[in-house]
Amino acid sequence: MLRAVIFDFDGVISDSEPLHLRAFNEILAQAGIEITEQAYYEEYLGFTDLDCLKAIADKYRLGLDTAGIEKLIDRKSRVFEELIKTEDSIIEGVPEFLRMLKENNVRIAICSGALRGDIEVVFSGTDLSSFFDVIVTADDVEKGKPDPEGFLLALQRLNEAERDKIAPRQCVIIEDSHWGLEAAAKAGMHTIAVTSSYKAEELTMADKVTANLGVLVIADLNDLCA
Repeated sequence: MLRAVIFDFDGVISDSEPLHLRAFNEILAQAGIEITEQAYYEEYLGFTDLDCLKAIADKYRLGLDTAGIEKLIDRKSRVFEELIKTEDSIIEGVPEFLRMLKENNVRIAICSGALRGDIEVVFSGTDLSSFFDVIVTADDVEKGKPDPEGFLLALQRLNEAERDKIAPRQCVIIEDSHWGLEAAAKAGMHTIAVTSSYKAEELTMADKVTANLGVLVIADLNDLCA
């Protein structure tokens, strides 16, 4: 029986990945580095900002210590905040899907590699944050996806208000990357992949693949947890 849905954020709720890439490239320009769209989606999408910048610093031998990485993360967040203010990034079908879950008394959470501040900026001016019972971000975990830590923490926090505890098999994860799908599988949860970032044939490890969450009905999710 379906009892909870846990969403990734970038590429699932918000079409913000292109803006993250622009922000990364803006802060890396002074080092003469430009990450191509292909490289970003193949190598870095799904990473936390920390993991992404560590990987880039290692690849290009930037010689940055922890303080240097943290300064880049802070600069990137400020650039992203300015970019997102000019965009309506909520993905089509998401508000309707959230309302359907609420009407069916399904608990709802976010587990994202994004920073909490980035999510708050995207949600500002909307009522979408009110749909979520729990939000787990990169600020809350030590290990990003494909490690299952974030999904397990989101479930733990959902269960803090539950007498009859929700089991992993009663959760459906909504993801757009193979890193997230791998993390969900390790957590013992069911998966739906959306094709906002990758083609359907690249997301075959998901239990179900869709181009738009708005076309799904509650029976589709219940079937996954049957």
